[in-house]
Amino acid sequence: MRAEVRPSRPGVLRACVHAPRAAAVPDITAQRLLLVADLLARAAELSGLQVLTALDVTGASPEHAAAIDRDADGLGVHPPAARASCPDAPSLLGGPVDVHLVSQDADVDPGPAGLVVSVGAAQLDGADGRPDPDDGGLLTGHHYDPLAARLALMSIPNDRPAVLTRGRLTHAGETLADWRQLVARWAESPSRPVPAAIAEAAGAAFSDLDTVSALTMLHGLATGASTPAGAKFEAFVYADRVLGLDLPRDIGR
Repeated sequence: MRAEVRPSRPGVLRACVHAPRAAAVPDITAQRLLLVADLLARAAELSGLQVLTALDVTGASPEHAAAIDRDADGLGVHPPAARASCPDAPSLLGGPVDVHLVSQDADVDPGPAGLVVSVGAAQLDGADGRPDPDDGGLLTGHHYDPLAARLALMSIPNDRPAVLTRGRLTHAGETLADWRQLVARWAESPSRPVPAAIAEAAGAAFSDLDTVSALTMLHGLATGASTPAGAKFEAFVYADRVLGLDLPRDIGR
């Protein structure tokens, strides 16, 4: 996803997520849009830029809006700063919207200063079509680790459609467990600086919200023998500031 974002005011980037109406019960496109907005915010924070996000759920039923909230929380997405239609968002965010995050089939006019980031639709495959009545979420209402779903979604380019199958979610969950165990083991080694080439590659990937390249780099780093354990630890922890997978969770357990 390559697009130059220029904030209308220095230091603050304002974004609005246009949540589509669910086309079917397993549709998680709105959740994916919020995830991309979260990645944008996390990546921007690394360079000292604050991101304020508004969520527009105009036309969504209260049940669907509640399901989006629950799933987004499970995915580790920071809550939006405002909930409003995107035309009303500037008054709540303190300035014009710089970035509009929309599904690929949406027709959105960003205005004179806004940039449209188009995100592929997403669906949860293999679900029984009925969220758990206790919470109403698609991801939180089933026996899936929502952060494994986050990893699975980030493994697919943001501009392509995504279907989370049981197999993909299982594989992501296994990868997540393996990485957390490795990070906990590496934490016991002396700290080492992140190699310059790895830091540069991670920075380039995050500046483009290219989580696929970032994850590919981590896969190679995890199995490679040339990088000291302490450097691997620092690299994974650094990357997790954007990826948001809670990779240090098992340290000390």
